[in-house]
Amino acid sequence: MRIGLDIDNVVTNFDKKMLEEFYKEDKNKRNKGIVNPEGNWIKNMFDWSNDEIETFFNDNMQEFAKELEPREDAKYYMDKLLDDGHSLYLISHRAYPHYTEPYKITENWLKKNNINYTKLILSKTTNKSKECKENNIDVMFDDVRTNCHQLQESGIKCYLMGTNYNQKKLDGLKVVKNWKELYEVVNKMEKKKVILDTDMYNEIDDQFALTYLIKSLNIFDLQAITIAPFSKSGYANTMTIEDGTEKSYETTLKILDMLDKSEYKDLVYKGAIKYMKDSEEDNDAVNKIIEISNKNEKTTILAIGAITNVALAIKKAPEIISKINVVWLGGNTFLTKDNSEFNFRQDIKAVQTVFNSGVELVVIPCRNVASNLSTTIYELQHYLSENTELNKYLIDIFIKCKKSFMKEPKDEIGSSKTLWDLSAIAYEINADWFKSEMISCPNVLDNGLYEQTENRHNVIFVNDLYRNKIYQDFFIKMGYKI
Repeated sequence: MRIGLDIDNVVTNFDKKMLEEFYKEDKNKRNKGIVNPEGNWIKNMFDWSNDEIETFFNDNMQEFAKELEPREDAKYYMDKLLDDGHSLYLISHRAYPHYTEPYKITENWLKKNNINYTKLILSKTTNKSKECKENNIDVMFDDVRTNCHQLQESGIKCYLMGTNYNQKKLDGLKVVKNWKELYEVVNKMEKKKVILDTDMYNEIDDQFALTYLIKSLNIFDLQAITIAPFSKSGYANTMTIEDGTEKSYETTLKILDMLDKSEYKDLVYKGAIKYMKDSEEDNDAVNKIIEISNKNEKTTILAIGAITNVALAIKKAPEIISKINVVWLGGNTFLTKDNSEFNFRQDIKAVQTVFNSGVELVVIPCRNVASNLSTTIYELQHYLSENTELNKYLIDIFIKCKKSFMKEPKDEIGSSKTLWDLSAIAYEINADWFKSEMISCPNVLDNGLYEQTENRHNVIFVNDLYRNKIYQDFFIKMGYKI
């Protein structure tokens, strides 16, 4: 799980230090002490003007930060969470004018106190929603009520870390009083609920992607596998959509058998057999997407084909928009001027529907992002060397697929094949393997081009990925021993 932690009053005992320093300074100012014991924070408890408070913070905060103590049990439970396999992201609004060197001060303090973590992120504003979304945070812990409300409004699960001053008006916020409770809350959280929407027989990378997903069930709670439409692909160019759907369904069941996961066969649902531009039909996949989305607090849809089923579900039941995240492999980067990519061009109306809906969306472009996930038969034969039916099958379909694209034997020299669909699974496993940015949602024009915008709802576009990290994780899960 990817856990976001504010620093002050979550990792540090910020209030204790501030109370001490306010008392000291108050003696120099008025020597009145606390005049408002019911104040909702320390600065409201003393008889100071707002200008005096701000000047005090601006002049002293950076030095105070060097002397903070860790919050009780913070290090112990942070280490425990890391040992349990979670990732810890320190996300804090430490910025000018309170700090002139926020990263240096914070990193030095963390090192001094031997605080272990995954990544340090200093946000430019008190609203940390952007940073949480860009880093695919599953849950955030913060000590400021307004911050928690902002996160919740952005669809991010959040808990208020309790202090002596922030629990008077909770407005429905969930509270953890200390690090022991925080740890217990994380342990009780369910796995990430996902739906895989796949055109399984279109190409071979879907079969690798399903394998990768099943091998990662320590992270995922797989709710359904829905079959997306495809037709006239390079690998299966004689297929009608109806034939492709049936072949995809059969291939999915076959992979599940080889993975010894036959219990998941009942979770496979056939989807659209016409594109949205041709027909807005009802189907088992669409109805299952709606049912699961309405049942769960949040569901992630990993869409690695034409996005028709997702678009139909959104159109039929728009109430699910706030309850789903969509990670879609489709289109190309803005460096590639057109989106003549297979998943995109099949059903532009479906792409427009999803982009215009305002759903929480991560786009993994094919060119020039997922295209980095190329591999060779020699690499697969080395790392999938364990003698299993599944490994033999994956290697065999890789060879057959490559040969189907080759015109002459010499075309094999130095050649490789891209397993595009691994990217969507890998993104949900570890977003740190990707470089992403949150942008204003582009308009999708009828000709398949993107029109960049400035003031629409935000979506995340992936710009690059760490190919080696993804393949290393995949091969280890497939049984390769380091």
